[in-house]
Amino acid sequence: PNHAADPIVTRWQRNEQGQVIKDPVSGKPILQFVGIQRVDTREWAITGGMVDPGESVTLTLRREFGEEALNTLEISEEEQKDIMEKIHRGFKNGVEVYKGYVDDIRNTDNSWMETVAMNFHDDDGTTLGRWRLNPGEEARKIGWVTIHSGLKLFASHSEFIRKVAEMR
Repeated sequence: PNHAADPIVTRWQRNEQGQVIKDPVSGKPILQFVGIQRVDTREWAITGGMVDPGESVTLTLRREFGEEALNTLEISEEEQKDIMEKIHRGFKNGVEVYKGYVDDIRNTDNSWMETVAMNFHDDDGTTLGRWRLNPGEEARKIGWVTIHSGLKLFASHSEFIRKVAEMR
């Protein structure tokens, strides 16, 4: 198998005064995640990518989020160090959402994808939710995507988002 790691960064949607916005029908807080529009398929997806040889899943989660959501490949070493320290602090209390085989367009009979999807949630809006998102080279667009029942995403990502929404 080919191993991947998918960080799912979430927050509660907030108004300009910083108050959590609730759905007018359900009365529940509105959950958002950092989503990218992929360059290759133009589908919306969560951030994530391949685990490099010898790399831990924890490091891959941080590296991929930095590359895809904060464009760390295009900034100075000093800026990279600062951002990676922030990611390290923000990614301390992740919750495993899924681990195992994933349906992916790159799967073949002899090679398939397996992933670890972790949720990192900014409950009070003071950490992850304040980061300035900047799409990396694999993303056409990036933003905070509101989670709703009709959301369609790349590969198995819709299932991961559904599990996160059920947890929250």
